[in-house]
Amino acid sequence: MDLMRRLKLTHLKLILKIAEVGQIQIAAGALNMSQPAASRILADIERDVAAPLFTRTPKGMEVTPVGSAFLRHARVVLSELDSLEAEVQGLIKGQAGEVRIGAVTGPAVGILMPVIQQIRDAAPDMAISIDVSPSSDLVRGLEEGRFDFILARIPGWQDSREFLVHPARAETVRLVVRKGHPLAGRPGVRLRDLLSYDWVIQERGSPIRQAVEMAFLNAGEPTPPRVINSSSLLIVLSSISASDTISPQSREVADLLEGDGFAGSMTTIDVAEEISVSPYFVIRHHTRELNQAAAMVFERVLRSL
Repeated sequence: MDLMRRLKLTHLKLILKIAEVGQIQIAAGALNMSQPAASRILADIERDVAAPLFTRTPKGMEVTPVGSAFLRHARVVLSELDSLEAEVQGLIKGQAGEVRIGAVTGPAVGILMPVIQQIRDAAPDMAISIDVSPSSDLVRGLEEGRFDFILARIPGWQDSREFLVHPARAETVRLVVRKGHPLAGRPGVRLRDLLSYDWVIQERGSPIRQAVEMAFLNAGEPTPPRVINSSSLLIVLSSISASDTISPQSREVADLLEGDGFAGSMTTIDVAEEISVSPYFVIRHHTRELNQAAAMVFERVLRSL
């Protein structure tokens, strides 16, 4: 197969755009090429691959399994080239380069932000991007080359051999409420005393949600019945400030909400039973080298653990 010799960046961009918009004419226009040229490129690629990348339907172009594999690798190639261009331009301009990091909420607040604040003093022109998302999204992004490294948990379906994994920390869950909550300031509150209140908890399957539910079950209690499912801190803050709602958060996030930045309006409930979340890890892909800037941040993160 001479696919590697024939493929060009415009070809990869065309395939990604077709998958995004579902119409070859719209994709061609977005890339400033004619529809016949785009159709010819797609036909040539499908001939070289010996399989269709898209299924033509009345509703548009739908990606085939072979097309999905092609798209996954195309994203990695284009992402790596974008990273190369940014790093080269940064070096030419005397800047420190670009770093792309993904993290779940607790480590983003408790680990990444202090490290980045330190690095800013030494490398003020470093371009740093942080994406806070669930672990499954972060691991997928690491596979696709969208992150240099992540702070996350490895989902059960993921083969950990694809990554270089460094142990980090376990997380402790604290229950955040407004300062005037009826249970605020009471020592050793039992879980059964929390069941009559509304809760805002991350979606089912999230580590904090699982930890909270297991704590109730291990104590012989039912799980909270009145729950709003949301991982949005804006929803959490709105609910807590307006009512006696309880929201479980990682210790790092709880410390932030209790701080002076929120005018001291938040506090936590002193719960008799400890609620802990499984450890997260610092993860990078085993086949990709970190650029100079990413390597600097990566090492600082490891030293801060």
